[in-house]
Parts: sequence; C-alpha cells; structure tokens
Amino acid sequence: MEAEGHHVIAVGGPKEALTEANASYFDLAFVDLRLGSESGIDLIGKLLAICPWIKCIVITAYASIDTAVEAMRRGAFDYLPKPFTHDQLSVFVRKVCEFKTLEQKVASLQERLKEFVPEAVIESRSPAMRRTLAMARQVADSEATILIRGESGTGKTILANAIHSWSSRSSKPFCSISCPTLSTELLESELFGHVKGSFTGALRDYAGRIAACEGGTLFLDEIGDLPLPIQAKLLRVLQEKVYERVGDLETRKANVRVLAATNVDLESAVKTGRFREDLFYRLNVIEIVIPPLKERREDIVSLAEGLLVFFARQNHRRILGFSDEASEALKNYEWPGNVRELRNAIERAVLLCSDDKIGIHHFPLKLKPLERMPGAGDLVTMEELERTHIRRVLAASRSIEEACRTLGMDSVTLWRKRKKYGL
Repeated sequence: MEAEGHHVIAVGGPKEALTEANASYFDLAFVDLRLGSESGIDLIGKLLAICPWIKCIVITAYASIDTAVEAMRRGAFDYLPKPFTHDQLSVFVRKVCEFKTLEQKVASLQERLKEFVPEAVIESRSPAMRRTLAMARQVADSEATILIRGESGTGKTILANAIHSWSSRSSKPFCSISCPTLSTELLESELFGHVKGSFTGALRDYAGRIAACEGGTLFLDEIGDLPLPIQAKLLRVLQEKVYERVGDLETRKANVRVLAATNVDLESAVKTGRFREDLFYRLNVIEIVIPPLKERREDIVSLAEGLLVFFARQNHRRILGFSDEASEALKNYEWPGNVRELRNAIERAVLLCSDDKIGIHHFPLKLKPLERMPGAGDLVTMEELERTHIRRVLAASRSIEEACRTLGMDSVTLWRKRKKYGL
C-alpha cells in the first residue's frame, strides 16, 4: 500500500491502535478478527468512537456469515477473508478512497444547500463588486487566511463558499460556524470537538468541525463575536496547525484553511480588549470588502430578477417580471438589509402576486413611495386622510407595536384599519 502512495501505520495490538487513532487522522483501518486475547470486532467500536469517519475492514481466516454480520452490525465497512491477494487488497483500498471522496462531496453539498439562495451566482455589473470578486478569485487557490468584511446581509457566506469552490480544496468539505449563535462552551466543543464525559451532556465523543472538514475549508462567520478563551485556541490552530479536543490531552493536527467574516470594526474591538491583536493580524492576511447593496445599484434589478425566477419556480407561479413602477421602487430604495432584505422582499412579492407581473403594491410598505399628505387647500374625506396617515406611520415604524403607540390605538383596531384600507 505504501508503494501505491498511501501513508500506512502498522501496530501490534488494540492499545497501540487506539493511541495512533488519537494522535493522527486515518481514513481506513484493516482490523484482524483475532488479536491475541482480544477481539477485532470490539476494537471497531472503540475506533469509531475516536474517529467516526474511519472505515474499518475486518480481515480473518475464520470466515463465516455470522462473523461478517456481526462485524457489519458493529460498524465495519466491509469484510475480507484470508487468504487474499494483493489485487484484492488494492480493490478494497480503492473502494474506500472512492467512498470517502463521495462522502466528502455529499457533506460539502449538504453544507452549501443549507446556505443556498439564488443570489449565490457570483457576478456583478458594479465596478466595486467586480474588484471584490477579482481579488477573491486571485487569492482563492492560495492557502492564505482571508477576512471578509461587509454589512449584514451582503453575502459574506456566499462569497466564502465561492472562494472554497475556486480553490484546490474544492473537493473537500466546506464547514461554517456562526460564532454568535452558540455559548462559549458549545462553540468550543463544536469547533474543536470533545471526549465523552468532558462536560455535562457530553454523552459520546464528538470530532468537531475542524476534523469534519479535514483537507477543506472552515468558515467562521461573525468572528468578532468569538469569545476570548476560544480566540487563543484558534490562534494556535492558525499558527501551529494543531489543537486538542475539550477534555482531551491528545494533540491533533489541523489540515484546514480558515476563512472568517465580520460586520464589526475589529480594530476598535482590539483597542477595547474584546479581540486579540495577534489573532486579528493572523486573520487579516488578505482582506476582502463586500460593498453594501446601495453602493452597487447596477445589480439590484438583475439580482431581483434572478430571485423572482427562483421563487416563482419554487412556488409554482407564472410571473414574467416587474412592472416599471416596481422596478423603480427596487432601484430607489436604500436596502439597509442588503441582499438578504432584497431576497425577503422578492419572496414576499411572489407569494402575494396573482398576476403575471409583480407590482409595487406587492412590496412591503417601506419600498413604496409615500403619498403626499393633503395640504390645507386639499379637500379629501376623513377616510382618505386616515388611510394616508396610517400608511406613513407604518412605513416609518420598526414594528406594529411602535406604530400602535404612535397612532394611539391598540393592535386589534390597527389590524381592522389595515384590512379596511388594504395596507
């Protein structure tokens, strides 16, 4: 197997096997059924507890249906009876290699599908965005750590996914972690893994995301919220390419490329002591800035059209495009929520539209131009005056509760008024 280019470690018994499995990453283990006074089938469960991804092939001269079934039940990948030829061994190794590659591709696709939205097409008419994409492509195939900056909703995760797909690691997994979503303890466990019993609730060994994306890319979203104790451990991963699981003293190698994203000012966080200066410089080897949507207005309508096609197909609607008034509203709005807000607005419009074109009345109130309030010389009905005023208050309010307070009415009354006036 070494002659065919594989890295092979041979050990004399179960204890040595577990020691090696704790220290290094293995894809495949050949396990003899009889190991002196111990059983190879028992070793399989222990190996899988340490390395859930490892494929175990049982080899034995005591071939029988019963032992094959028991080995598979315990988690063995396959069964190889003695005596076997060199060609048979090569076939098994090749089979495992192909299976592992397929597993990694599936895991990577599943991770991407969680993040998939139709705006994931990386193209732009904006000069600023084109410069961003050109830089991303230029550095994608390097091993450099990249820090992606941009406002919330600009598509930092999508760009990170694209950088991974353009890199030489594209056939390996892409894993992402949102730093603000987990407590310090859970985030540390999710990132580095843990051993059984290391904390309350640790009922079994967990490999962690670094091990899960071995050879691939680890994306840390909103890294400005990474707790200080974990920052020190991440710095060690970036500097020395090693780490330990929670509750474990074994040092493991980390073969991952790290991409990070933030929407906060990390320089200010460094000055106030909320972010380590040495980690900041390690992360900021290459900085890529995604411009907000309001600074790339050339892309708004084309992005909206792509989203329209996607959501219309997804919801089985036959919608051909936007009215002129709707297109103008899209271009003139500031989009503080960026591409994410645009996506939500288009999805809502598709669901509400029963025509062949989306009109301005299908958009949220804040996208619509406000009517001019009647002047002193304008003669209008009280209903028209009330309708205009309620609409202006709704457009300016951050929530229904805030609108109710401004208007001096309860939520039930406001609901009835909105229904009456079609708001």
